[in-house]
Amino acid sequence: MKKDLKPRTRAVHAGTRRSQYGEVSEAIFLTQGFVYETAEQAEARFIEAGPDEFIYARYGNPTVAMFEERIAALEGAEDAFATASGMAAVSGALTSMLKAGDHVVSARALFGSCLYVLEEILTRYGVEVTFVDGTDLAQWESAIRDDTRAVFFESISNPTLQVVDIEAVASLAHAKGAMVLVDNVFATPVWSRAFEQGADVVIYSTTKHIDGQGRTLGGVILGTTDFIRKTVEPYMKHTGGSMSPFTAWVMLKGLETLDLRVRAQTENAMALATALEGHEKLNRVIYPGLASHGQHDLVQRQMGKGGTVLAIDLAGGKDAAFRFLNAIEVGVISNNLGDAKTILTHPATTTHQRLPQDQKDALGISAGLIRISVGIEDQEDLRKDLFQALRHV
Repeated sequence: MKKDLKPRTRAVHAGTRRSQYGEVSEAIFLTQGFVYETAEQAEARFIEAGPDEFIYARYGNPTVAMFEERIAALEGAEDAFATASGMAAVSGALTSMLKAGDHVVSARALFGSCLYVLEEILTRYGVEVTFVDGTDLAQWESAIRDDTRAVFFESISNPTLQVVDIEAVASLAHAKGAMVLVDNVFATPVWSRAFEQGADVVIYSTTKHIDGQGRTLGGVILGTTDFIRKTVEPYMKHTGGSMSPFTAWVMLKGLETLDLRVRAQTENAMALATALEGHEKLNRVIYPGLASHGQHDLVQRQMGKGGTVLAIDLAGGKDAAFRFLNAIEVGVISNNLGDAKTILTHPATTTHQRLPQDQKDALGISAGLIRISVGIEDQEDLRKDLFQALRHV
């Protein structure tokens, strides 16, 4: 495939493998194993499989390989490994490279399951983890040591939309020989330039924008071929976190419309955030695309746009938030994000419910906070829906 194609074109065509039938839509190779013509061929493949040779679906599959090649081409990575879920990607990327005695520095503002992996699982096996305020470069510089193996953060945090300066943190980490792992879900492959900005490993929950239509769980780890095939692949294929062929096919279909959906969602999110800002029933509107966002300049430099998610903090706390949510007519109440449908979430009682109150307070997860993942519905319908719901507060 030509190297100079634009991202939207790569998202439609990169990595395509056609069978002898010349199908237009990618084939689903729904098989767990593969047949060898001879015993000698089986032996040779187990010694070293070629790029179009497969052994077992846990190790690799033609449909999964198409997705891995396409997302790598879109993101600007050398290689990728597709996983069963976003958390399989996060835990797999970290666990595959770390051992007892290693040191990791992580931003504190993380999705609850990511915090569990760092606080409970890695430390259980002797990995030391230091948490910092991801927006404070002085804390990163102080925490990263000569023996730090990796740094980890969400480029935009869930749910309060803090933005980490990828280039600056990567510079500090690389100066000490540490690898930079970025959970890039909120930035999306459309607005991301994480590898250009210094990330060594980029992780996506493909459940979010890449599928984008609420169908399947999935994840992907992107990085150098050496890291993906020598570190991640051996760990993932033996521990069983690989993506299924059917899921990979769904993700391939999602990639075809990813750019169109994310741009429409981002345009809607910006319009809604602008309309809501200053509303008398809101303490604040949080959206990286607004000039009022504390890191607006960084957002413009790092992404160029504010993304598909905004948050509002209702002045009346939990009661006001629940009244607002229960009055919504167009959007839906759920805990996913990045969907074609607008989805509203009350983090304090759902996705971040188990965080101690002092951690919620430190992260800004108030009782009135609602995360709004903006969909592709008509912008005016969404605006009317949000404002009529506010009248019930």
